[in-house]
Amino acid sequence: MTDKFPKLISSDTTSAASNEQPQTIAKPSGFNLDKFKSKRAATVANVETLQGALPHYSIAGAKDFVRLHPNEDEYWSPELCFVNVPIKGQKGNTLHLIDEDLALQYLESGQILRFRLALATKPHDVFFLAHVPSQNLDNTWNVSTMKGAEQAKHRWVKLTSRKEEGAEEYKISYARDEDCFSAPKWPSLSLSELIETAFAGRMITTNDHPALLRLLGAKQAVS
Repeated sequence: MTDKFPKLISSDTTSAASNEQPQTIAKPSGFNLDKFKSKRAATVANVETLQGALPHYSIAGAKDFVRLHPNEDEYWSPELCFVNVPIKGQKGNTLHLIDEDLALQYLESGQILRFRLALATKPHDVFFLAHVPSQNLDNTWNVSTMKGAEQAKHRWVKLTSRKEEGAEEYKISYARDEDCFSAPKWPSLSLSELIETAFAGRMITTNDHPALLRLLGAKQAVS
């Protein structure tokens, strides 16, 4: 039922509503959003990723394109002495560094390995320590390895065996497009530091080292 007497709004009420101003929120004075800006991202970006222990193998063993550090004086070692040691619970032997005097005193010459280590990388900064021949350099395998190693200072190189073809050497292949991989971002650590980390716990410097005793078949002291 329609109300015959509609409600009337007084002119005083209408006037008050029309004169009412919208409320505003006071802005804080002196506010600086930069004070709360995260600084961590910028800091971390300038810190080099901690380099872990590098694996080590021959250039051909990389089974990929590789580069070797171009600074041979700083990032290629002199000839070093190594020995393979059987380790309980591991399928293969483990390569150890060994003091040459100890090696000559206690081991057969055929047990001692000698080669250099050079800082190397696969594409996308997958670093490793490359075994570089330093003995029997007239051997055809070593000749092709050394040729590849020299080329790898300045370009991407891959070594593959030609044994199935009846050739006792490695085939040296080059990346078709040199710019297909970015230039290596070499670690800033020295070669000595990289080798020390890679062979931590596997450096034979005393005649009672467990690895040497294992090679001699000598009883190890029970601690």
